[in-house]
Amino acid sequence: MSENTGRGGRGRPTMMDVAAMAGVSQATVSLVLNGSPGAKLADATRQRVLDAAHKLGYRLIGRDSRGASGMQSTVVFIADELSTDPWMALAFQGVRDKALEFGINACLAVSHGEINIETVVASQMSRLSPLGFIYGTILTRLVEVSPALAGDHTVLLNCYDAEREYPSVLPGDLLGGRTATERLIAAGYKRIGFINGQQGVDAARDRLKGYRQALASNDIPFDAALVRPGNWEPDSGYEMTLELMAMDHPPHAIFCANDMMALGCYDALAKLGLKVPDDIAVIGFDDREIAQHMHPPLTTLILPHYEMGEIAAEMLIDGANGLRARHNRIKVECELVERQSVE
Repeated sequence: MSENTGRGGRGRPTMMDVAAMAGVSQATVSLVLNGSPGAKLADATRQRVLDAAHKLGYRLIGRDSRGASGMQSTVVFIADELSTDPWMALAFQGVRDKALEFGINACLAVSHGEINIETVVASQMSRLSPLGFIYGTILTRLVEVSPALAGDHTVLLNCYDAEREYPSVLPGDLLGGRTATERLIAAGYKRIGFINGQQGVDAARDRLKGYRQALASNDIPFDAALVRPGNWEPDSGYEMTLELMAMDHPPHAIFCANDMMALGCYDALAKLGLKVPDDIAVIGFDDREIAQHMHPPLTTLILPHYEMGEIAAEMLIDGANGLRARHNRIKVECELVERQSVE
């Protein structure tokens, strides 16, 4: 697995690949490879599935594979928060869907970042002899892994440890910030404002780095006056846009470090009688649900937590199967979503 990867991970054969080669449904492949005794399938169908799996090199870690291989049938996902933003719910969906491809269950617990809760969850789940743990955080950040989760079978999602002892999966925020800025430059804009998120947060730091890299690569001087501090919320997008547009030489485009601030940016521009993108272009980050319903729909970048969940589950399953990734810190590409806020 490469240091930077987009959707689809490493290209390891999936259950869908087996189904396509065998000419059957994914459900049929699952029934055959999991050895479901109640499934009424023709012998020829079973054999086609087995032959396709063998030819593709697909290996299923099944629910009943506990014995000699030591494989277990549950992945435990512990999130520090779940309700404040959609990211951990999306990540868990990715974990669950990838685990099910291998015939493995996934369960979710929320710790609110409290070590004592994580200890209790780990202790209770250890009775199930889980395949391993995935620990995820709402904000991309450095973490100190709870002693209850210490060991070879823990993967970090949207967070990382200082010693790189644990494999981790992170969003490519720096490359995403560069991609957003270069999209505006490609549209002909050179004076680009940037409304950043909360200071001290990894995502804000890396997206600003990407913004600066894009300017430098295109021989556009960096102007600190065009960078304004936000707080990830619409009100800061609104206030910082008014400040930017009050400059003697206001920007011709604005990159908001998340979609919620872009929402406030739209409101401020409307108050000033400016139209997006006719008078000024706007680009966001995260691809929240609201982005496609803004007027005009917002060009933005995907925060790939679903894909991160898939990759984290695969890393955990590979590790339990004795396979180790070449890199233990994976950054997943934040893909650009073209809509109508940039000409």
